Amino acid sequence: MEEILVAEGLMKQYIAGREQVPVLRGIDLAVDAGEMVSIVGPSGSGKSTLLYCLAGLERADRGEVRVHGEALTGASAARLATLRRDRIGFVFQSYNLIPSLSVRENVALPARLARRAAPDVEGALAAVGLAEHGAKRPGQLSGGQQQRVAVARVLAAQPAVLFADEPTGALDSAAGGVVLDLLRGYAQGERSVVLVTHDLDAAARADRTIVLRDGLVVAELRRPSAAQILAAQHASSEGLTMVGRGTGSRLLRTAEAGA
Repeated sequence: MEEILVAEGLMKQYIAGREQVPVLRGIDLAVDAGEMVSIVGPSGSGKSTLLYCLAGLERADRGEVRVHGEALTGASAARLATLRRDRIGFVFQSYNLIPSLSVRENVALPARLARRAAPDVEGALAAVGLAEHGAKRPGQLSGGQQQRVAVARVLAAQPAVLFADEPTGALDSAAGGVVLDLLRGYAQGERSVVLVTHDLDAAARADRTIVLRDGLVVAELRRPSAAQILAAQHASSEGLTMVGRGTGSRLLRTAEAGA
């Protein structure tokens, strides 16, 4: 199966006072076409930083990210902007809608700014169940509906990879379930989804779950249950790393994993 997204040896650190704080310590990751991958881990594990580096929103200090074989790492600012516009979509926990624009105008805005042909706005709104709300302003909608508008905006653009950073964090379980169903449905054919979440039930909807701790991949699970993801997180907190998938998984000392 074709690999749409590949990351090799990603490293990232931040400066805190006089200290250099490592956040990513050598991440290797590949996402296949049609695959949904969830990324979980405790606060400070590097989940969001990894997602932002994969999406080209932050530059890694070392390593490489490729989308459809083209490197994001080292690309010029102009080329990176083009790649993000044409091949990458992002759904944030904050909806990032323009309050003064209608729902319909918010969905059409990325194409308008890129001077591309108008997307199928009505089709995207119908796909998220908001066909009758196109003329409303975001402030007239519930939080769950606003997040669905944000998803519709990405659906209209049809990116190769859709990244989502805690997209259900501010939603109740019912609204969050609708958004997760939309993301799950998007990952098919030549399109993939990468999701960062604290919600283990949400993570378990993915084809594959990556567990991070201290900037390292400490577990990789294929079609796990929420209980299996929780067990992997607990194992990693005890200095163990799970490698392999399914019944063939095994545990290693974290020091070995970073070797």
